[in-house]
This record gives sequence, structure tokens and C-alpha cells, in this order.
Amino acid sequence: MTTVATSFFDSVKMIAAEKGIPEEDVFLAVEEALAKAADKFFNAQDFYGNFQAQMDRETGEFHVYALKQVVAEVEEEDLEISLKEAQELNPEAAEGDTLWLPQDTSQLGRIAAQAAKQVLVQKVREAERDRIFTEFADRIGEVVVAEVKRFEKSAIILEIDRVEAMLRRSEALRGDRFDKGQRIKVVIISVDRSAKDPQVQVSRTDPRLLIKLFENEVPEIHDGTVVIRNCVREAGDRAKVAVHSLDPDVDPVGACVGLKGSRVQAIIRELKNEKIDIVRYSDEPSQFIANALNPAKAIRVTIKDPEERRVEVVVDDEQLSVAIGKRGQNVRLAAKLTGWNIDVRSEADKRREAEVAMGLALPDVAEAPEASPAAPASSLLSELAAVEGLDAALADRLAAAGYPDAKSLYTVTAEQLMQVEGMDQDLAFRLIDAVQAHFGE
Repeated sequence: MTTVATSFFDSVKMIAAEKGIPEEDVFLAVEEALAKAADKFFNAQDFYGNFQAQMDRETGEFHVYALKQVVAEVEEEDLEISLKEAQELNPEAAEGDTLWLPQDTSQLGRIAAQAAKQVLVQKVREAERDRIFTEFADRIGEVVVAEVKRFEKSAIILEIDRVEAMLRRSEALRGDRFDKGQRIKVVIISVDRSAKDPQVQVSRTDPRLLIKLFENEVPEIHDGTVVIRNCVREAGDRAKVAVHSLDPDVDPVGACVGLKGSRVQAIIRELKNEKIDIVRYSDEPSQFIANALNPAKAIRVTIKDPEERRVEVVVDDEQLSVAIGKRGQNVRLAAKLTGWNIDVRSEADKRREAEVAMGLALPDVAEAPEASPAAPASSLLSELAAVEGLDAALADRLAAAGYPDAKSLYTVTAEQLMQVEGMDQDLAFRLIDAVQAHFGE
């Protein structure tokens, strides 16, 4: 029998307390380490066997045993013991039993401590990962206040309840600038048991953060009177939140805005001045879509294809740019919020279409017999020649897709343009910006 150094034994208990791991789990890890150390030590003495270790939970004393099976005839001396010899040690021993034979550990103390420390580090890490996973798996979607601990190239390391969490740069807002020790609000988005980096992943761009902030700021949402039906964000820039009241006497939009905008302004400040449109939800798609285009005012909403969920919205001429928004952002967020593909048209465009259909006006693009097939693409090239990446081949594909000139691109979204072969997101945005500049936006 030997005793593990008191300092080591105390450190085992201290680690268990600091890491929030049950002491028994740590002791089991140490016993496993001691068994491995014994196996290595005795194997070096040409004694092979199946070793087990036991540590006293109060004193730190440990014992090592060689496990041998009781058999009628011994074939492997290191693993078996004869029934006669076993009964000399334990009269009640029977064939098939396993005897635990104490081993001399007088020379095993330092080796055992070193091996125990190595395995202990690994076992503590595994146990801590399991504890973190168990603790945080049920907290996904929860908004927490985290402290900034340090900065890495691609992430910010935070601390939540003594556990490190990772805020990737891509999950931070564009205007986020933090100092070490600063406390910030984040939403827990995932927990990865196998991750080498901190297991807990958090975000400030996830829509769930905005939803939880509203729950915290608006009592009517917290108590269930007002319900958030959907929320979409282009984080750090703009968001739309659809709200519905279960009480006809409670205005859901007013409740979220608060007196003089106090409630929503608190959320806007937290999200670095992200613009937030609070939209009144409706079960009637046409009304919901009209509301979602706020701050633009729709004249009429016409469902064109219910199966494809396509809808046309007509607005006043001066409202067209507002309905579309910068780089198509307003109509894009409205489409995501409602789940409908929205085509925004001005009243002048619809009037022009009606006149052409009735033969009262010529179409914008003359269909002269001598016009070449390349004429529409040439029109687009001449109007938007300065756009980097727009060439004759892409202009031809745009024309074939129904975009023969700058005017035809006025109400288009980046997602629609990206369906054209050869178009990427950056080029789509450049085209949209160029069209708005072309028409004096």
C-alpha cells in the first residue's frame, strides 16, 4: 500500500470543484490512470496481467490488484490461478471466480502520480465537455449576457457562466467594437461536443436574438398577449418583425414601439442602430404583404400564382424606390417575412402596360422587323456600360431572361438576378446600384 502525494490528491478534489465535475468521475479517471501505470510498470518486470486500481476517497491511499480467474488447470499464469491456490487465499473461492490479488506498490508512487496527471487532464477535459454539452444543449436559442475575454483572428472568445463561448466574426454585427471585459448580449446557437475550439457557439446576427430582445423589452410579448409570427434580418442593417395580438384591445405594433418609441429604441441601440420595421401580421396574404412593404404604401396587391406564391404589388410612382429599398433590401426582407415572391411595380408602369395592351401606345422597345436579336442586349450595355463584369454575353442572357434594358431591372432583386447564368451576388448588387443611379436615385 502507498499514498499518493497529498498535494496531488488535494489538486484532484480542487479540479473537480473548479470544473463543476462530480468528484466521483474524477476519482474514477485517476483509478484508470493508476491501473494503466501499474500495467506499464509490472510489464517492465516481465509480469503481465489485468490490473485494477482503487483509491480511498478520504485519504488518497491507493491499491493495485492483479485480477486472475480461478480455473481447474492453469494455462496462462499471468491471468489465471488454480482452484487449489485460490482456496488457500480465499477458502470460498470457486472455479470461474475472479480474485483480486494485492500488488506491491512501494516503487509505484511517482510513476503512478505522473501517469495519473496525464490521464487526469484528458479525462477532466472529456468530462468537462460532457458537462458543457449537457448544460447548454437545452439553452440553444437563449439570450445571455457574456463577458469578452480575448480576441482571436476569426473569433471573439466570451465567457458565459464560467464557460468559454465563441462569437465568430461572421456572427457579429458590422458595427460591433468590443473591449476586453465588456459585457454583451448574444444568443446561444449551437453546442458541439467534439469541437476543438470552445464548444458553445453564439451569435449577434441570428433572428432569435432580436426575438428575445423584444420578449425582454415588451411585457405584452413576454406574457403572450402579443405574438411574434416571424422575424427576418440583414443583421446590422435592417430587420422586419411580424407581430399579432391575441387581445383585440391591444395594438401589437404600438406595444412593440412603446411610448415615444422607447421600447424599440432600446433594442435598436443594442443592435448598433439596426433599423427595425414592426409589421402587423394578417392571415390574409394580400394584407400581410402590403403591411410587410412598410414604409411603402401599396395601392393594390394581386396574387398572380398561388402555387408558386407569386404576387404583384402596385405602388405610387414616388413610392417605388421606397418599396424596393436600397439594393432591393426592403422588398427582399418583405419576401422573406411573408414567404411570397413579390414583384413591385409602379402605377405608371401598369398604366403603360394597359395602354400598350389596348393599342393606345407603343411598347418601350420597338419591334421593328429590321431590329437584330442583339438589340435588347445592346440597349442594356449602352445604359449600364460602366458596370464592371457586364459584357455582351451576360447582357444577352439577361435579355433572354426578360431584362432587356435598365428599366426592366428597376424592380428586380439580387436573388432574381442570380438565377441568370454567370451572375454572382456582387455583380447583381452592382447592377442594381447602377440602375438606381441611372434613374437618379
